[in-house]
Amino acid sequence: MNTIFKDETFRDDFTFSNSPAAIKRFPFPYWEDKYRYSVNIEPHVPGPKGSVYEFPFDVDEHYVSDMRDRALVLKEDPTRCQALPHMMLAQWDTLELIMTSLARDYPEHFSLERNGDDWHWINRPLRIENKFRFGDASTLPYEPMEYITRQCQGDFTLSDQRDNNLWMDAGIATAQADWSLDFDVGMNFMEWHAPVPLAHEAGVFDRALKFLLALQYGKPVRRLNWTMTINPRLDTSPENYHKWGPDRATVTPENVGDKVHLRVELQALWRLPRSNAILFSIRAYLIKMDELVTDLNKARRMHRVLQTLPPELAEYKGITRYFDVTKEWLAKYDDGKPTPVGFLFE
Repeated sequence: MNTIFKDETFRDDFTFSNSPAAIKRFPFPYWEDKYRYSVNIEPHVPGPKGSVYEFPFDVDEHYVSDMRDRALVLKEDPTRCQALPHMMLAQWDTLELIMTSLARDYPEHFSLERNGDDWHWINRPLRIENKFRFGDASTLPYEPMEYITRQCQGDFTLSDQRDNNLWMDAGIATAQADWSLDFDVGMNFMEWHAPVPLAHEAGVFDRALKFLLALQYGKPVRRLNWTMTINPRLDTSPENYHKWGPDRATVTPENVGDKVHLRVELQALWRLPRSNAILFSIRAYLIKMDELVTDLNKARRMHRVLQTLPPELAEYKGITRYFDVTKEWLAKYDDGKPTPVGFLFE
């Protein structure tokens, strides 16, 4: 794979954009022409060549700029990466999973040599090279989870399984959609999902917790989640609300196509081998409306999904200020023709 990494920004002048190839592979999240709440969990197995599902951890054209933005966030706010002391074994599990995956799937960019516990890691795009001893955190410049997730796109949490529940006891979150790691760390599964409307009444989280408690090693799963955001900003955390919150009032009929972005998260969960913890990866993809509507099937479906989205979910997603103007802008692309049932991405 010959990936050309873009030099772009997710803040200030917002130079982020998707190439035609990135638009084509964007994980469009809607199965049908109406909104339907669904956990939509499926096995996290290799998908079509070139798709976001081809490998366990997707490395795309935005990789270098994405990792640069993560470093900026962590410099401004080190609390975006936290781990309780008992999670160190899970941190090493996480490092092993990500390192071995990246070295196997992208050998042109990453390499890993292992001689017992003596490991040699090379990350060519970020110009990182370290020799360290697996299991000895003092031989790395950061703790294991932070070290490897500074080099892997997406946010990550680690949940400890105890008392028939899952407890978010470690994580790194620099690209989150309005949730706070600092607030959630140490909470259990039901506590950190408490704000989600409708799903609790439907028993969605009771079923999801039961499923995850039984998640087996070697059988990871994935799902898609979505919201919308203004400007291609990765870091829309509560801690930085003063930076991105006011942007929601800047949308007009004239700038919807450029400002409003669909944000899709490819979420995956792994049972880890030594710690028995669960790793949760949250990989965000952004696409502005002008890019999305280059595919008329996606444009039609996007309009129809928004038309049927319950108001309380629009409120929960924080999109009410520009919801109506975005629907009206998309309406001109909806000619009433049918769209094929199923996910509309390559």
